[in-house]
Amino acid sequence: MSKNTDHQLIALTGVPNVGKTTIFNNLTGLNQKVGNYPGVTVDKKIGKLKGKDHSVRIVDLPGTYNLYPRSEDEQVVFRVLCGLQKGLDVDAVLAVADMSNLERGLFLVTQLIDLGYPAALILNMEDQAAKEGTTINRIMLERLLGIPVFFATADRGRGLDTIKQSILDSNFKSGRKLLTASELIPSEMIDEMMEATGQKNDYRALQVLKFRNEESQLSADVKIDLNRIADKYSFKSAETQSKETELRYDRIRDILSKCVKKAEKEKLNYTRKLDAVFLHKSWGFLIFLAILFLIFQTIFSWAEGPMDLIDTAFAELSQFVSTSLPAGALNDLISQGIIPGLGGIVIFVPQIALLFAFLAVLEGSGYMARAVFITDRLMRPFGLNGRSVVPLISGFACAIPAIMATRTISNRKDRLITIFVTPFMSCSARLPVYIVLVGLLFPEGDNGFFNYKGASLFLLYFLGIFAALISAWAMKQIMRSEKSGNLVLELPRYQWPSLKTVGLTMYEKSKTFVVEAGRIILAISIILWVMASYGPPEKMAAAEASVVLPANPTEAELQHYRGELSNKKLEASYAAVVGHWIEPVIRPLGYDWKIGIALVCSFAAREVFVSTVATLYSIGNDSEDITTLKQLMANEKNDQGEKMFTPAVVWSLLIFYAFAMQCMSTIAVVYRETKSIKWPLLQTVYMTVFAYLSALLVYQILS
Repeated sequence: MSKNTDHQLIALTGVPNVGKTTIFNNLTGLNQKVGNYPGVTVDKKIGKLKGKDHSVRIVDLPGTYNLYPRSEDEQVVFRVLCGLQKGLDVDAVLAVADMSNLERGLFLVTQLIDLGYPAALILNMEDQAAKEGTTINRIMLERLLGIPVFFATADRGRGLDTIKQSILDSNFKSGRKLLTASELIPSEMIDEMMEATGQKNDYRALQVLKFRNEESQLSADVKIDLNRIADKYSFKSAETQSKETELRYDRIRDILSKCVKKAEKEKLNYTRKLDAVFLHKSWGFLIFLAILFLIFQTIFSWAEGPMDLIDTAFAELSQFVSTSLPAGALNDLISQGIIPGLGGIVIFVPQIALLFAFLAVLEGSGYMARAVFITDRLMRPFGLNGRSVVPLISGFACAIPAIMATRTISNRKDRLITIFVTPFMSCSARLPVYIVLVGLLFPEGDNGFFNYKGASLFLLYFLGIFAALISAWAMKQIMRSEKSGNLVLELPRYQWPSLKTVGLTMYEKSKTFVVEAGRIILAISIILWVMASYGPPEKMAAAEASVVLPANPTEAELQHYRGELSNKKLEASYAAVVGHWIEPVIRPLGYDWKIGIALVCSFAAREVFVSTVATLYSIGNDSEDITTLKQLMANEKNDQGEKMFTPAVVWSLLIFYAFAMQCMSTIAVVYRETKSIKWPLLQTVYMTVFAYLSALLVYQILS
């Protein structure tokens, strides 16, 4: 392969859990763009490997075991590699396989070679193969496959420099075909099949023929032609696929017998030893709960210091702007609207970064797959497929990609139930709300590693899981007519997670959290400031007239006057008009109109609750002292002059946010995934009523 331009596109592919993402991150660094494939919700990650005088584009395809598309991820791989994905023309393929389990990886690799692509193969996890006594004759394997082969230990960076240079040098070769279409179908059928599909490679044409009825990228005319050919030659897709699988594995084993040597006596490796502990029938689930509990404890313990620094920094910045700029509307907008609003989101970057770091560690270490396996037994009585566990666990990060992940669930009933209950899982957007409210419940001195704040956070996450399971069980009773599916899961080897991958995950997720949420928050902060600073002229005039400035006031009297005037004008503002309109509905929960405004605004994004109360309370606070968000909320009074955020109100809010529908974006993605307005409407009504009644019960019990 001699093509050597910036337009060259390399497809990075391999079976799941072979370190493909680690290799992609090492090759491209931060030079990545994430989008979506047209018509589907699978992420399209394209990065650039930069050389001295040119660069190469690399597309990271979803992990797949073969070219038999069942899930949407596998459909994307099928379309790209069979040339059906418009706008994504692959020039070569870089395959990744586990060096200690080469038989599994070579099935896909030999299919790629048969597709006619120039290819190269990375055998990753070389260190693990050596520990298990596995050795591979690389030169012999290259000769048998006809493509370049590289050894690597990606999580430690070994072998990657050679691979980078090889990619930049376009060191890809068309390999030796393992199978031809004529071995699987009548030879006279091949020409007709290639003409109908427009493919120049017989094996590609055969793949398109096998999955013609499931492939939406094919035109109706092409499908008609292919069905005619299939009928003419009595072609059976399932039989052909079974025959190919048997022949391919026979020839792969022949290749392996010539170039792979394994230790005569296989040792009981550390993965099996650890699985004996983590997958234990009795206490494997308890270990899983303990790990989650430890994560939440650590998030509070490690992040509290940076949070306090950020909170103080934004309070000082607001104070500095207020005293530095000329008095007026612009000063108030910046110091009381924009800065408190942005501070209300930036303050939670430490927790978000830590949350995604822990998730990346669990994924990279191989434990996440064990968590899925462990919880599968818990899911089944509630009507969920074991595959539902992956979206549900992903829901701890964000409901939107979690709901998209349900496309791997082929059973319609299981998929609908999973989509319906996934928003109960406490996402990262709920975390800022939890943290600021839980912080009001317990004294500042309670900062030990094991503290009530972390325990409360764990309880809230557990309540979300409980609500999801109970709701799934109820749906199971309603949808009795449909059968559930089964879980097929591969447990990857335990390994040390790549620090670079964990770091990139923390950076990307934190950046996305700040940028995406920041856009919404900035707009809402400005709108809120306008609504809270202005009101009907007659009401604003009456508010000003109701507060009298004493003659020759002292400094203390002047400050009291300013504070009273700010509060009266806030109560006469447009924000108060809206808040008082919804207050009768939320008053039984212990909330006032300010909290009501925050509830409505947070429907755009859950974390907006914090920035909303920060903006409203900053406007109502005219003190010249530096006041942090925590102090503002702790000092807030209700209409009777009593403390607003009592334990009853705080717990009521926490329960409401634990159970309420997450945000508008979640509703939109549910509509897109179910292709029906019925499900998002039912989901929103059900979760809102569930949250309201639960919060009402908690408030009435505690007050």
